[in-house]
Amino acid sequence: MKSNESAGKRNGAGRKNSRRRSRELALQGLYQWQLARTDPVLIATQLAESEGYGRSDAEYVRDLLHGAINEAAALEQAIQPGLDRRYAELSPVERGVLMIAVYELMRHPEIPYRVVINEAIELAKSFGGTDGYKFVNGVLDKLMPQLRPWEDKRA
Repeated sequence: MKSNESAGKRNGAGRKNSRRRSRELALQGLYQWQLARTDPVLIATQLAESEGYGRSDAEYVRDLLHGAINEAAALEQAIQPGLDRRYAELSPVERGVLMIAVYELMRHPEIPYRVVINEAIELAKSFGGTDGYKFVNGVLDKLMPQLRPWEDKRA
């Protein structure tokens, strides 16, 4: 299956592409997991019943959700050096967006880092606080040299 993934691209009649919808659903699941520590299998089942799930890449939703949860401790360690405060002080949305982005940067090298960062910014704009997207962008920019040194254009 060919991905229609690119920075800010939309397909069809203005519908979000399936990967963006997958990230949105995974963020919703991570939000629930962070606040209530709901079982990830139950979260995935609930997401599968939600509106718009059919427009997502279901396999990618599961990958992002389960991958981020299973690797939560490693993701926290990877994210912390880019922060100006403790990881626990982040809002659940900022934390979730960064978990997804860093997971993608670490586990999906086939996705260009610019796409990952752009998608994280769009998630933060849609679901986060007023300037949360600027914070997310800054953190990911700081982390890029460590996460994907082969793609770091500043080197």
